[in-house]
Amino acid sequence: QVQLVESGGGSVQHGGSLRLSCSVSGLTFSVYCMAWFRQAPGKERERVARIFRGDTSYSDSVKGRFTISQDNGENVLYLQMNSLKPEDTALYFCAARVAFCGFSWDEYTYRGQGTQVTVSA
Repeated sequence: QVQLVESGGGSVQHGGSLRLSCSVSGLTFSVYCMAWFRQAPGKERERVARIFRGDTSYSDSVKGRFTISQDNGENVLYLQMNSLKPEDTALYFCAARVAFCGFSWDEYTYRGQGTQVTVSA
């Protein structure tokens, strides 16, 4: 059974940092694209970062501030978030899809429940 469990969210001031973790069980990173999505109130869910076999990609809104990585031995996916802005406030989710990295949430087979990030001005 595949499970994705996010942690590490919280409240931080503008300019601060957080590191999100996604503990993964039941799948092998080498054949799955792993991604972080976020959804702010009243906005569509957007993919902010993804990693597949070491190759990473970021949305323009987070490029240069966020870093996605994974620990293959521990089966944990990370999102290091630096220089946080109030507009980064959202519920953050991790997701997995076999063999291909799509942009849409609906394309990902396995999804976590989310962890809240709140950035104050």
